[in-house]
Amino acid sequence: MTAAAIFVKTPGYSPLKTRLAVTIGQSAAEEFHRLSALAVASVLKQAAISRNIQPYWAVAEDNALHDPLWQDFPTTSQGEGGLGDRLHHVYQCLQSRHVSAILLGADSPQLHISLIDQALEILADSQPRAVLGLCTDGGFYLCGVNIPLPAQVWTNVPYSCAQTAAQWTAGVEKFAPVTSLEPLADVDVEDDLALVMSALKRQGERTTEQQALLEWYGHYQAGGWVERRDGTKEVPVAE
Repeated sequence: MTAAAIFVKTPGYSPLKTRLAVTIGQSAAEEFHRLSALAVASVLKQAAISRNIQPYWAVAEDNALHDPLWQDFPTTSQGEGGLGDRLHHVYQCLQSRHVSAILLGADSPQLHISLIDQALEILADSQPRAVLGLCTDGGFYLCGVNIPLPAQVWTNVPYSCAQTAAQWTAGVEKFAPVTSLEPLADVDVEDDLALVMSALKRQGERTTEQQALLEWYGHYQAGGWVERRDGTKEVPVAE
C-alpha cells in the first residue's frame, strides 16, 4: 500500500498563506487554505475507494493533530525544522510503514485522480522509482518515492524558488529515476487564484469539495471582497 500525506497548517494555530493574506486578508487566506486542502483531500478520498492507497494529513502543529478539520484521515506530525526537515520526517515515517509514500501540497486544488493513478503505477514498480508533480513556478505539488532516502536529499533543496523541483530531482536521481507528471499551478499570491480556478473550471469532473472552492472564488469575481481599513480584503466564509 502507498501512503499519501497532504501537508497542511491549521487556521488559528500558526500563520499560513502569508503572501496571499497581504492582499486578500488573513481570514480569506485561511479560508482558501481550508477549502483547497479539502479539495485535494477529496481526490485522495476518491482514490482510496478502489485503489491501494492510505491518505494522511501531515499537520504542522502537534497540538492541532486532533483538530476537527483534520478528522477525515489519520494525522501525522510534520516534525520540527525547515521544510526539508519536515518533508524528510514525514516521508521517513510513512515509507517505513507503507514502502512507498507520496507527499502533496494543499495549494493545487485542481489535482485530479488520473495524476494519483499515474503516481501509484510508477511507485508500484519493484525497482527504485520516484515521481514528481511539477508546479509552474518551479516548485512541486506532489512527490513520491518507493525506497528510503537520506535526509540530505530533502534538506539540501532550496525551497520556494524556481530551482526547487530541479534540485530535488537531481538529488533523488542518485537513488531512483524520476518521472514527471503534468505541471499544475499553485496558489502563493492573489494573482495565482485566477490561474488555478480557471484550470479547475476546465476539468470535466469535479468533486463536491472542488466545486465548493469554485463557489467561494465566485464571491471574488462578483466583487464579494470587503475592504477593511488597513486596505486588505475579506471574503465571506463558505458554508
